[in-house]
Amino acid sequence: MGATADAIDALLPQTQCTRCGFDACRPYAEALASDATELNRCPPGGDETIAALAALLQKPALALDRDCGEDWPVARVARVVEADCIGCTKCIQACPVDAIVGAANLMHTIIEAQCTGCELCIPPCPVDCIVMEEAPALPLPRTRSGEFRSLHEARKARLKHWADEDAERRRRLRPSPSAALDPVAAALARARQR
Repeated sequence: MGATADAIDALLPQTQCTRCGFDACRPYAEALASDATELNRCPPGGDETIAALAALLQKPALALDRDCGEDWPVARVARVVEADCIGCTKCIQACPVDAIVGAANLMHTIIEAQCTGCELCIPPCPVDCIVMEEAPALPLPRTRSGEFRSLHEARKARLKHWADEDAERRRRLRPSPSAALDPVAAALARARQR
């Protein structure tokens, strides 16, 4: 029997960077478990992670697929050029670990200690005010996978909670089938939806 997605996922750095071609680390782990992709597609994990995956999957270690990106010798973090930030919140929405704080129409900032270096905040920024910088004082992402996994899971739980609340709010605003038979109740339901 092959390695489980859980065992594979435990070896990944949890940066959620999507460089492997999958939406996050977990889908990549699931593809590896089903032998649907190669084990050398994780730049943040580098040679160390590739070697660990090869041992787990009982396959030969391959060189990092450079089409996915380069491994970094030191940690990298995003930084907002404050003078250029317009407070659009697009970077906040893109961050897989909630490492960006700010509010609409106000300057944003990066919590460096939480930044995975994924670079997912850069493409949506309409004013190109986010840059990547080396952060030699921080450990490499692959050594912080547990922390990054917790941050990502917390973000997913928060977004699910908000979606559930929104769905419940919409459900309550929909007229019931009995209201459709009562013209006054139907009119009140339509008025609430405006």
